[in-house]
Amino acid sequence: MEKIIFSPEGEEPVEFYCLEQTVIGAKTYLLVTDEEDGDGEALILRDDSDIKDEEAVYVIVDDEKELDAVAGIFRKLLSEDGIDLDI
Repeated sequence: MEKIIFSPEGEEPVEFYCLEQTVIGAKTYLLVTDEEDGDGEALILRDDSDIKDEEAVYVIVDDEKELDAVAGIFRKLLSEDGIDLDI
């Protein structure tokens, strides 16, 4: 499982494991968790990078409408692998 490091401004970096990725409306979304195995805290990150950025710029999706829509897609993708998603 791919590991990414999320470095919020002014905070300590946090490591996440990427469970799934999808593209919706030209935006890339990642479903990440803090645990490599078993149950962990899941978050959805949106890639807000500009083409000029040297590194990817991800933000945590917190808008309820956007979160529900993207979570629904991730639920469907993961259910095919027998994984339940509770976001």
